[in-house]
Amino acid sequence: MAVTLDNQLVVAISSRALFDFEEENRVFESTDDHAYMKLQLDRLEVPAKPGVAFSLVKKLLAFNRPEAQRIEVVILSRNDPVSGMRVFRSAAHYGLPIVRGSFTRGRPPWQYLKPLHANLFLSAHLPDVRAALDAGVPAAQVYPQAAHASDQHPHEVRIAFDGDAVLFSDEAEQVYQAQGLNAFQEHERANARLPLSAGPFKPLLHALHQLQSEGTDAMRIRTALVTARSAPAHERAIRTLMDWNIQVDEAMFLGGLDKGDFLREFEPDFFFDDQTGHIESAARHVPAGHVASGITNA
Repeated sequence: MAVTLDNQLVVAISSRALFDFEEENRVFESTDDHAYMKLQLDRLEVPAKPGVAFSLVKKLLAFNRPEAQRIEVVILSRNDPVSGMRVFRSAAHYGLPIVRGSFTRGRPPWQYLKPLHANLFLSAHLPDVRAALDAGVPAAQVYPQAAHASDQHPHEVRIAFDGDAVLFSDEAEQVYQAQGLNAFQEHERANARLPLSAGPFKPLLHALHQLQSEGTDAMRIRTALVTARSAPAHERAIRTLMDWNIQVDEAMFLGGLDKGDFLREFEPDFFFDDQTGHIESAARHVPAGHVASGITNA
């Protein structure tokens, strides 16, 4: 019987998103890939330090049980195969059961997302993220310099999402960009009972919602909507989630307040937003990734 990843939440992740390879990356950028490969080979027995998405991956993998494999994490990297040995050894060192990976030595790896049926792609390389989003895969550019996740919630995967252009389409954001805040508020008030179209991360939220309902004693999921919307525009966002039959645990309607301060208190393992300003604010406190979609990123 053929091996498949059916009925699993598949996370594809680059080596720089999972591990701290920033020193090695500086060698690559200042010299060439041969010097980089030699450095990685010289450090083969030295486990890489955890990267910005390490906590998210480790906690998601905790959902797996011998009788039920719910999560698959696959390395999808522009690294070369020699450097890939260090990636796998580092994963084994930390007890991460990651056994699959594709290493393309500088070539775009995103095309392998389709045969993986990936639910999420995390990479530090923006062009690969854009290509993945264009292919219909939820994807975000990880900020390697972002703060790492808190260790205060060892039995809970915490994930926070922006709304427009992330969970929802950017139709309301287009109104805001073209006509301003008052027109946006009026548009959302008038359409409060009309669900928003799905954004690029709706499939991931749906998969997490299913996983949440199957939570174990070892691990649970807590989700939050963190948006610049405020009343009266809040109602359409809530009703859209109700129409999708998806619940989030928390919703923060901040009306333009700095998201970073609130995310610092929520302490997510990862936060997704389409605007770099919000990501830069968040990254001072929590792991964060840029969703390069919608009119803001046109």
